[in-house]
Amino acid sequence: MSDLVPGLFFGTPWALLLLLALPAWWILRRARRPAAIVFSRADALAQMPRAGRGVSAMLFLFRNLLLVGLIVALARPRTGAREEPVTTEGINIVLAIDLSSSMLSEDFQPENRLEVAKNKVKQFILGRHSDRIGLVAFASEALTQVPLTVDYPVLLTAVDNLQAGQLEDGTAIGTAIATATNRLRDAPGRSKVIILLTDGENNRGAIDPRTAGEAAAALGVRIYTIGVGIQGMAPYPVGRGLLGIRYEYRPVEIDEDLLRDVARTTGGRYFRAVDAAALQRIYQQIDLLEREPVRARSYVHFAEEYRWPLGVAIAALALEVLLLFWRGPLP
Repeated sequence: MSDLVPGLFFGTPWALLLLLALPAWWILRRARRPAAIVFSRADALAQMPRAGRGVSAMLFLFRNLLLVGLIVALARPRTGAREEPVTTEGINIVLAIDLSSSMLSEDFQPENRLEVAKNKVKQFILGRHSDRIGLVAFASEALTQVPLTVDYPVLLTAVDNLQAGQLEDGTAIGTAIATATNRLRDAPGRSKVIILLTDGENNRGAIDPRTAGEAAAALGVRIYTIGVGIQGMAPYPVGRGLLGIRYEYRPVEIDEDLLRDVARTTGGRYFRAVDAAALQRIYQQIDLLEREPVRARSYVHFAEEYRWPLGVAIAALALEVLLLFWRGPLP
C-alpha cells in the first residue's frame, strides 16, 4: 500500500494480518448457506419480494468495509516527515556573548563569569517558546554560532560549547553589534532585539560601538546591554602551582557609559550584573519583551492517518444499520 500512496507506512503493521481472516470468513459463510429453500407452495413464494438477495449482498459488503476499515485504522497508517510553515507569536533575538579571557574571572562563585552567563542564557532560551533566536560569540572578532532559528536544542548545544579562547583575545563590541544587526536585517516582523553581554571595554575591531548602535537603531533593532562583574577587583586565574590554581586580582573595567549610550540610542536598556542572582533577574526582565507574529518552519516527523479508514468503517456501520431499518433480508 505504501507504493500506492508515497510516504505511507504503518505504526503497527502486524494488525494487517487480521485481513487474512476475511477470506476465511467468506468461505465459511458460503459453506453454511443452504442450497435450496423448501417451500410447500411455489405460487406463494413467487408473490413474495425479490429484493432480499440484493439487500443481503449489500449488508455483506458493508460488513466487510466495516471490518477492513477497523483493521487498517488499527494498523495506524502514517505519512512521512514533512516541513510545514506555521505562524507563531514571537520576536527575533540575537544573543551576543563575550568570550574574552576576562570572562574567566571567578567573581561569580562557585563558577566563572562565562559559565554563569551560559547557564542564565540557557534558562532564558528555555523560557521562550516561539521566538527566533540566534547566537553570536565575540572577542577580538565576532562570529555567528547559530543563525536565527526556532530549533532550541541546537541553540542550547551551541551555548554549551562556548569557551573562552575560541577567538583571539580582545573585546570588539562594535563588531559584535554589527554582526548581530546583520543577522536581524532581513528577519520577518518588526520586533528585533540584541542582548549583548560583556565584562570589558571596547578595545578591538574597526567598528565604533556607538556608530554600530546608530546603524542598528536605523534598522529598528533594540539593543539591551549587560555588563557583568563585581565592583572593584576580581580574581582571575593565571596558572597552576603546587597548591592548585593561582589567581591574580585584577580591576573590573566595564565601559558603562558606552553600553548605556548604545542601549539608549536603540531604545533598549543597560543592566549591570554584579552576581549570578542579578544576572538571572536581568534576563527575567528582558524576558518580558513584547511579541508579534513571526513565520517559522515546523518539522512534522509523521502524521497519523487512521481517521480515513476509521471514517470508512463508521460510514459502513451507519449504512448497514439504516439498511436494516429500511428493509432487512429475508429470514
